[in-house]
Amino acid sequence: MEGDGEGDQRSSEGKGNMRFKRICVFCGSRAGHKSAFSEAALQLGKLLVEKEIDLVYGGGSVGLMGLISHTVHTGGRHVLGVIPRALLPHEISGQTNGEVKTVTGMHQRKSEMAKHADAFIALPGGYGTMEELLEMITWAQLGIHDKPVGLLNVDGYYDSLLALFDKGVEEGFIDRAARQILISADTAPELIKKMEEYEAVHDKVAPRQSWEVDQLLEPAAAHTQSGAWEI
Repeated sequence: MEGDGEGDQRSSEGKGNMRFKRICVFCGSRAGHKSAFSEAALQLGKLLVEKEIDLVYGGGSVGLMGLISHTVHTGGRHVLGVIPRALLPHEISGQTNGEVKTVTGMHQRKSEMAKHADAFIALPGGYGTMEELLEMITWAQLGIHDKPVGLLNVDGYYDSLLALFDKGVEEGFIDRAARQILISADTAPELIKKMEEYEAVHDKVAPRQSWEVDQLLEPAAAHTQSGAWEI
């Protein structure tokens, strides 16, 4: 017996996700002082499981990284953690969650995470989280990728950063259309919904194909300058 169209639509909306198969989450290796940060990581992890989305993340088993990876892994979804060898003693404690890929340095870590993800989300975190977020925004502006970049602004944690971006527009350093690259919301469900609806409106600095050609040279460059990328 054929189902009615409305029922099929409700089923597809309630479970699964046609746009994203894997989302990369940047977040702190600490939990922060507020319980709201941990609660947001757990809520996002549960939402990824509900929508049948796999997780790519920084590979740590502590802090917010540990919370979201454990939630997604125990929920039955695939988890890929990418971590530089030098950070293993600092960001992994006890049992890891899912698959962990060890790389030589931070540049390779971000490259691997970006390669395996269909979108990016930043939870609260420190310098490393913010740097990863800003690099994904920059890559989108340059035309290296066209994947949605989201910011989960838990309890106003990123209010000052968002205000700085707006100041950049006001002072003429950030194009108004490029400011729309970053999608922000206060809750995980609202953020995922916005990211599903995202369409790029900014002018890319260079065609994506030209960046892909340049990337063919990366292994050789990395070999000759490997010391610059390693910790």
